[in-house]
Amino acid sequence: MRKAPLFAALDDESVQALQATMSKVHLDRGEVLFREGQRGDRLYVITVGKIKLGRTSSDGRENLLSIQGPGEMFGELSLFDPGPRTATATAVAESELIGLGNDQLYEFLQQRPAVSISLLAALARRLRRTNDSLSDLVFTDVPGRVAKALLDLSSRFGRPSDDGILVAHDLTQEELAQLVGASRETVNKALADFATRGWLKLEARAVLLLDVERLQRRSR
Repeated sequence: MRKAPLFAALDDESVQALQATMSKVHLDRGEVLFREGQRGDRLYVITVGKIKLGRTSSDGRENLLSIQGPGEMFGELSLFDPGPRTATATAVAESELIGLGNDQLYEFLQQRPAVSISLLAALARRLRRTNDSLSDLVFTDVPGRVAKALLDLSSRFGRPSDDGILVAHDLTQEELAQLVGASRETVNKALADFATRGWLKLEARAVLLLDVERLQRRSR
């Protein structure tokens, strides 16, 4: 939880005071926390598991905006810009979260301005990532985007193994394709090519990165 911007600028006593006002939420895999278009009134911090944030177009196509893991938060836009949720939040693994209502958070921020700065910095980083993703869609081919997505997932969810870095992303092939912004067939082709070259090994809802340096080169 200390990784979350909401808690990073606080001492232990303040963290305990804030936690006392937060509610705990348990989600099974596939369970929806909230849907796009619903009114938002709280933010969430993930303590265990992974949450995907996605949008659905008018013709039913889905786009996966991001995957959030332990220590990361989402839903804070409702604090600064009250209105409908801009994405649907769904658990891709069994997850535990803590939620904080906007009214309680407003009162807390008024007493601790440093936390407001941390939250704004987190929003700025998210906007920067969004700009990078838009640039990738325009300037980077699908294999490059796949390599970059795997490296990003590795930096947050990877753990060292005897042969490389095991990334348990918990995503289906379709979800991984949505995250990259390409068809499942095209993404699978890129993954198969990387596996043939010996850069990675595919596993169930996971990937073992064998040659991170080559993937980094391909992501540029």
